[in-house]
Amino acid sequence: MKNLKLKAARAGKDLSQQDLADLVGVSRQTISAIEKGDYNPTINLCVKICKALGKTLDELFWEEE
Repeated sequence: MKNLKLKAARAGKDLSQQDLADLVGVSRQTISAIEKGDYNPTINLCVKICKALGKTLDELFWEEE
């Protein structure tokens, strides 16, 4: 399932995939895979992404019913 909330939050901060990857210590390909829904990040990576974007886990990673 695509993570459009992550993509929107990243774009809202005017960050490229590479910018976000640099902030959280992963490759650009990892960020791309998370956004495409091809990769499930660890909880630690989810927390780092949330902190970098000023969002909560619920806002970025919780699937709404």
